[in-house]
Amino acid sequence: MDVEGVVREVHYVVPHSWVYLEVKDPKGETQLWALEATGRPALERSGVTADYLKPGDSIKARCHRLRDGSNGCLLGFLKDRNGVVKDWDGNGAIVPGDF
Repeated sequence: MDVEGVVREVHYVVPHSWVYLEVKDPKGETQLWALEATGRPALERSGVTADYLKPGDSIKARCHRLRDGSNGCLLGFLKDRNGVVKDWDGNGAIVPGDF
C-alpha cells in the first residue's frame, strides 16, 4: 500500500528504525502512523543519512500494512521531499516503476 503524510519523528536505531508519520484519514482527521524500517547500518548502506528526513517533511511511502489493521506498516520504499526514492527495507530491492 502507499501512504502519504508529514513526518513527525524519525529514529535511526538498531535493530529497527522508525518513521512516525501524520496521515489524513478519509474524514480529513490526522492519524499517527508508525512505519518500521531496517536498522541504521542497512539504511546507511542504501544512502539514507541522518539528514534524509526531517520533521515537517511531506513524504510518500510504500509499505506492508500491519496484520492487525492498526496505523502502521513495514516500510519498503520511501520518497522524500525532493522526490528521491530509497529502499528502507534493507533488501536492495529495485524501486518499482509505479512509485
